[in-house]
Amino acid sequence: MPIRAAEPDCYPANLLDDYLLPDFAKANEPRRWWAAYTLPRQEKSLARQLLAMEIPFYLPLVSQVRFVRGRRQKSFLPVFSSYVFVCATDDQRIGALETNRIAQLFSTPHEDGLTRDLRNIRALIESGEPLTLESRLQAGQRVRVKNGALEGIEGTIVERRGEERLLVSVEFLQQGVSILISDYQVERS
Repeated sequence: MPIRAAEPDCYPANLLDDYLLPDFAKANEPRRWWAAYTLPRQEKSLARQLLAMEIPFYLPLVSQVRFVRGRRQKSFLPVFSSYVFVCATDDQRIGALETNRIAQLFSTPHEDGLTRDLRNIRALIESGEPLTLESRLQAGQRVRVKNGALEGIEGTIVERRGEERLLVSVEFLQQGVSILISDYQVERS
């Protein structure tokens, strides 16, 4: 059985960049961010349906390579298991619920913060560096990367297995990803 090619993880492609621009949300169609908690293993299927319905969404995916029966297989896994972020009008929200792939829909209390967190997650994914999925986060030192490809990314320093890592999280979900980083690369934010 062939592995599916990478699918769009964000619709429209500039959703996270343009969300705060005035022309993105028309005055008569206010949009809100929702965290859609899907039925088990339905994240990509929901994303395909939302794409077909032209409902804005973001599904952060990371690539993973596995060896199955001696063959190398590359797949794309959701960063946040069972979550798809939907930016929808009320009518689009109802349409998304009608897909029967969503178990629960959570409204986000701080939409600007969620947008910032999702942008940071996307930047880490696009960096191509190896990521570690993190959940049930603990409070730590907030920092900002001061140079390099990840300049401007904000997160928390955590220690895992004796290594310092930059943890970028979606605070609303208490989950995130981390990347290996040295203290000279960051400054307090």
